[in-house]
Amino acid sequence: MADFDAQPGRNAPLDSELSSAQLEADEVDLYAGLRGVAGLVADARGLIAVLGEVAEFARRAIPGVEGAGVTLVDSLEDSSSVETWAVTAEFVERIDKAQYVDVHEGPCVTCMQSRRPTVSGSLGSDSRWPHFGGRVARMGVHSALALPLIVGDQVIGAVNAYAHHRDAFGEHAVELGGQFAGPAAASVYNAQLLARAQERTTQLQRALGSRAMIDQAIGIIRSRSGASAEEAFDRLTRLSQSENIKLAVVAERLVNESVRRARARQGV
Repeated sequence: MADFDAQPGRNAPLDSELSSAQLEADEVDLYAGLRGVAGLVADARGLIAVLGEVAEFARRAIPGVEGAGVTLVDSLEDSSSVETWAVTAEFVERIDKAQYVDVHEGPCVTCMQSRRPTVSGSLGSDSRWPHFGGRVARMGVHSALALPLIVGDQVIGAVNAYAHHRDAFGEHAVELGGQFAGPAAASVYNAQLLARAQERTTQLQRALGSRAMIDQAIGIIRSRSGASAEEAFDRLTRLSQSENIKLAVVAERLVNESVRRARARQGV
């Protein structure tokens, strides 16, 4: 039996009404989704590409989904700072904007707080989100399934699934969604780690480039004035402070001017 937070006072659709053929087809779709997110890890794609693929695989893997999105928690902020990074349909983006920006309530917010799947079969009458539910129902969307993405003890985001008709997600859908969310979380987490490593590498390369430019500027000052390396660096620093310009920019300007003068003397 799937463990999830259902809409209070509303009965979910019975799985017994599903045919064996439908159950088998759902299992095939789930397997395809799981195989897809596993491939994302192996491909080492960029973060945005991975999130878009995860959203699309979720739409296919979870029965009843008409639009899906992936939301991430901003790890540099508190847990309430979330943002939708990928959607499979425009209406999902509008729904999640209402959830995160306008009213700060909804199934995704709840599922990340509870760390449990959250289901609603009639958003307009769901007492848990009085401001969110009515707004989304007026968009013609009545069912929601939010699945937390958890790695270790950390909630890194959520997969949000929506449908226009009521009671789209029963226990069967929640169970398959839960099976999908675990591998999806691993793929998203690994993509985040890769993106951060690439960002740190880029920052390091920039820092090394700036350091090389500063060293060149120090050498130019020393050759012109006979100053020591420390004295030349102090001159650069004072110039940076007096003009309120970054040290690397001052150094680059000095190097470029020296090169221009050298070329002028050589008639280049």
